[in-house]
Amino acid sequence: MHALQLPPPHHFDEMLLASGAIRPQYQGFADWLQAQTPQALAAKRAEADLLFHKVGITFAVYGDEAGAERLIPFDTVPRIVPADEWATLQQGLRQRVNALNRFLHDIYHEHAIVKAGLIPAEQVFANAQYQPAMQGLDLPHQVYAHITGVDLIRHADGHYYVLEDNLRVPSGVSYMLENRKMMMRLFPELFDKYAVAPVAHYPTLLLNALRQSATADDPTVVVLTPGPANSAYFEHAFLAQQMGVELVEGQDLFVKGGFLYMRTTVGPKRVDVIYRRIDDAFLDPLAFRADSMLGVPGLLSVYKLGHVVLANAIGTGVADDKSIYPYVPDMVRFYLGEEPILRNVPTWQCRKADDCAHVLANLKDLVVKEVHGAGGYGMLVGPAATQQEIADFAERVKADPSNYIAQPTLALSSCPTFVESGIAPRHIDLRPFVLTGREVNMVAGGLTRVALKAGSLVVNSSQGGGTKDTWILETPVAKEAN
Repeated sequence: MHALQLPPPHHFDEMLLASGAIRPQYQGFADWLQAQTPQALAAKRAEADLLFHKVGITFAVYGDEAGAERLIPFDTVPRIVPADEWATLQQGLRQRVNALNRFLHDIYHEHAIVKAGLIPAEQVFANAQYQPAMQGLDLPHQVYAHITGVDLIRHADGHYYVLEDNLRVPSGVSYMLENRKMMMRLFPELFDKYAVAPVAHYPTLLLNALRQSATADDPTVVVLTPGPANSAYFEHAFLAQQMGVELVEGQDLFVKGGFLYMRTTVGPKRVDVIYRRIDDAFLDPLAFRADSMLGVPGLLSVYKLGHVVLANAIGTGVADDKSIYPYVPDMVRFYLGEEPILRNVPTWQCRKADDCAHVLANLKDLVVKEVHGAGGYGMLVGPAATQQEIADFAERVKADPSNYIAQPTLALSSCPTFVESGIAPRHIDLRPFVLTGREVNMVAGGLTRVALKAGSLVVNSSQGGGTKDTWILETPVAKEAN
């Protein structure tokens, strides 16, 4: 028998109600779990670790033993989401990504949302991610973000909230795909109990979105990687292989006569679409950072001629900047004339004097983030910080207020997770991957990240988080009693 720890009071657990009763979507899993011996489950977990090592799914942690590679811990308790819940999320994700793409086209063209006074001009045009080179440039189908990773959390009130939008080079999809393969291999009997929506067709959807973004009839797509030293190199190689396209580095490409070519063993081959996993600054040493060894000299000139598509587009980072995030609900209303389906987390912008005063007075209760930060770095989780850490962070905010935003410390929902002491609740989030070609598509699910330390709210793999398989049910389940 496996005793399941009750979640803390006033807290949402994905599997358990406050009374300890099992939520309907987890009943089949709970029955199966009770029939397993601890030894059998431990053996399966050891097998999963061995298989992940064999496949080479590693993540380099910068600053940790000179970038030592290690496994992202994989948890074998799935996160199970009912069909109706996903249907609403999917609708909200489509709406949000549409609005973000409309916003990006607008700020590089008419600036209508700025002229309407909804977003201050300096928030856009003085933004470090804004690229003047994109001003007035028309992109095929007006798509800027072909691949978007939207981070969702569920709060104690049971509602989902968007924590942030990732529109530059969102990573993690290879773990979503490998986690599912692992669960099907280890626990095939569970898939007899549940009609779980598939995710294996993601590479096909991705390739279709990339091909649809091109103007050529039979476009050649490549994945551009910074190389094996990058922390997500496994994913770059994996996605190229799954899509059946070439994985290239900058030195494999060259510009000639206004077009981009790839060096091959049978001579140059024209490239029409680049799924790039390199930041803007490194793409073209003639246009951006002159010291970049990762990009392709002259790439921007080919891009401006419309002879190559970059996914995601240059300058897309403006829309995933944390200082722009508070305005996304306004974007939905402004561009689509609809009410936002997905909720934003209430956000204070320290560049506003009143907001900054509130933040400084309440640091112990808030999560404070750098507006350009990523990976869980450069942030303060007030309730988990020492008085000294809070005092130090206050000085950083005072020195550069516009570099910070703050949000209430939301109680991320928890999900039972295997830990050393047995099965215990751990906090989770969800990153669905939304693809935009001629239309918006996504597989049912995403990457569920889990904070493996007890009480921790930081789920990032670079900060010691793990991952779970995400099961979106294809058939409705009976409603739970309140």
